Amino acid sequence: MADSAGIQQGSPAIGAAGLVPAAPGAGGTEGSGAAGGSARIAVKKAQLRSSPRPKKLEKLGVYSSCKAEGACKCNGWKSQNPPPTPPRTDQQSNAVNLQEPCRSCSHTLGDHVTHLENVSEEEMNRLLGIVLDVEYLYTCVHKEEDADTKQVYFSLFKLLRKSILQMGKPMLEASESPPFEKPSIEQGVNNFVQYKFSHLPSKERQTIMELAKMFLNQINYWQLETPSQRRQRVPNDDAVGYKSNYTRWLCYCNVPQFCDSLPRYETTQIFGRTLLRSVFTVMRKQLLEQARQEKDKLPPEKRTLILTHFPKFLSMLEEEVYSHSSPIWSQDFLAAASGGQIPMHTVISAPPVPRPLYYSTSPVSLDPSICGSVSPARKTASVLEPNTNTVGEKRKPSDPLPHEENKRPRVVGDIPMDLINEVMATITDPAAIPETSLLSAHSARDEAARLEERRGVIEFHVIGNSLNQKPNKRILMWLVGLQNVFSHQLPRMPKEYITRLVFDPKHKTLSLIKDGRVIGGICFRMFPSQGFTEIVFCAVTSNEQVKGYGTHLMNHLKEYHIKHEILNFLTYADEYAIGYFKKQGFSKDIKVPKAKYVGYIKDYEGATLMGCELNPSIPYTEFSVIIKKQKEIIKKLIERKQAQIRKVYPGLSCFKEGVRQIPIESIPGIRETGWKPAGKGSHLHSIIDLLFPTDLKTMSERLKSRYYTTRKLFMADMQRIFTNCREYNPPESEYYKCANLLEKFFYTKIKEAGLIEK
Repeated sequence: MADSAGIQQGSPAIGAAGLVPAAPGAGGTEGSGAAGGSARIAVKKAQLRSSPRPKKLEKLGVYSSCKAEGACKCNGWKSQNPPPTPPRTDQQSNAVNLQEPCRSCSHTLGDHVTHLENVSEEEMNRLLGIVLDVEYLYTCVHKEEDADTKQVYFSLFKLLRKSILQMGKPMLEASESPPFEKPSIEQGVNNFVQYKFSHLPSKERQTIMELAKMFLNQINYWQLETPSQRRQRVPNDDAVGYKSNYTRWLCYCNVPQFCDSLPRYETTQIFGRTLLRSVFTVMRKQLLEQARQEKDKLPPEKRTLILTHFPKFLSMLEEEVYSHSSPIWSQDFLAAASGGQIPMHTVISAPPVPRPLYYSTSPVSLDPSICGSVSPARKTASVLEPNTNTVGEKRKPSDPLPHEENKRPRVVGDIPMDLINEVMATITDPAAIPETSLLSAHSARDEAARLEERRGVIEFHVIGNSLNQKPNKRILMWLVGLQNVFSHQLPRMPKEYITRLVFDPKHKTLSLIKDGRVIGGICFRMFPSQGFTEIVFCAVTSNEQVKGYGTHLMNHLKEYHIKHEILNFLTYADEYAIGYFKKQGFSKDIKVPKAKYVGYIKDYEGATLMGCELNPSIPYTEFSVIIKKQKEIIKKLIERKQAQIRKVYPGLSCFKEGVRQIPIESIPGIRETGWKPAGKGSHLHSIIDLLFPTDLKTMSERLKSRYYTTRKLFMADMQRIFTNCREYNPPESEYYKCANLLEKFFYTKIKEAGLIEK
């Protein structure tokens, strides 16, 4: 009873937030529930860890046994005046009184937290993280209907509760620790690729690797059936073995997604063929059925891969999974394989646990990893009333851009346009640019969404309420949808506050529409006279997250504001949102003068004001495509340059004849690299001339033309020379050694001049 009362003291906020555990029996959906829960818990942890120390002591006191004299048996302080359930958001939290008596044992709060007096902030924050995990598991225990799952939740709840009481680290007590079977699923799939496809040409083998990566990624986010569900579906199966693996999966893979005080492992790395056999048939069926249902939505370049190659890949793998004599499950496979193992990272590189996208103008909270991948905008015919704007129409190259005079002048050292055009002619065919898998670490965050927009799967509209025109039914329905999305994804924000801003005529919302319904949006208020826009709310509904919609929304918002000649965004972000905004181009360096925004936006305690200055010359919705083309151009230019200078000349024989030194220009091939005599100089000058003379000459001309407006810009160019020299030359070469020597000399002089700290 004491335990229960102690948990209730801290649990209302969890219940009020609307958190629910990921449904373990969903059987075939990615863990969006766990993703939503994990980010919300992360927000709560950040808020709690930023609280004053007395508030932290009060929270930990709820889970700390009484230390008063007389061997008190109370194991958690209970307030005389517990907060309302759910807590009112408009109430100010009362000051913490360490002398307040416990409702259970009558001893003070201070008697419960004496052991925390000398504990560091870092350790206290760690314990607070466990506290919120305990409260979430408490909610899971009471909401879970499946008996086996409920039992695991309760066991983990007690484990974390004990860790707080003993101030220890949670350690799962089990007869076995991960990995539970060798080889793992990941290793088995690697062996399968090696066993069946090692003879294929490089391009075809790369396709197989992509299929393998897709399959492993699906397993890592697959929701297992509960043991009771499996018994109904497969009555004669090994129920005991499956229940054991299910319990391990919950403890080591599933629950740690939202309770990060527990160690987390990837399913494919700690389980082997036994678990794979138990899920493969159902998983294969559902994956192929889903692919058939959504075939019209697949991009053309992926359709053949998923509809033709993937079923065949799964059929071949299925034979090896259920075969009793397959060599891929032997631990001696690699020693017996003739070609050796495929490097693991080329097949499996699972992304991090998906996190939800949501933030608001009040202290913003979200995980850095929330933005997935997205795509190029198509022209959309608007069928809405005048108070809506269709987003997606490109700025025509012939249209004058706002602030056209800001275009930079041509810089000394730029590559000649005739050479650029010559290289461009070799890559005019889009198919010539290497395709980047959406599962690749190198794919753009907005790649998938841009493709969906191009195919008409999603649309973007700027909408808002109006007091001057008759309300449009469709717009009102979308505004209601946006209010629901923001309310669900921002549980800490009062619903009335969200409703007031969404329907406020001064605010507009960039809405993301899919299949006729709202799945996300960004609410904002423009201040044209002040030259900036305030971002108020942004959210994507939980089952549509980790698809890159967040990045694509922001890119459309940037293009919309460039058309309206507002080139600055402002918003407030807490520590969990800063990483996300940095990826979208925001920084703490605010370009808007303080006098312009003070009094227009609210100042939030504990949050960081961030801003983003827009460049009117950048087509943001196509930016990642342009960067990809630029990278290909640079690659081609490097290849051409290397082809010119990689001629091998015979060695110098003059030194064998007693010659002690020779002019640099007499070295065969030195002039072909672009080197020119620089007159008299020291040995250091000779090294400089030998080391990429063209770049150093360019830097000299840029210095004379006052190109280097900051020290950082100058040092970046110099460092690029050193980096390129080591990148494109072997370590034993003279170029590589000269780069190291010159770099050391450069930084010595920089420090002597006081330009950087010694």
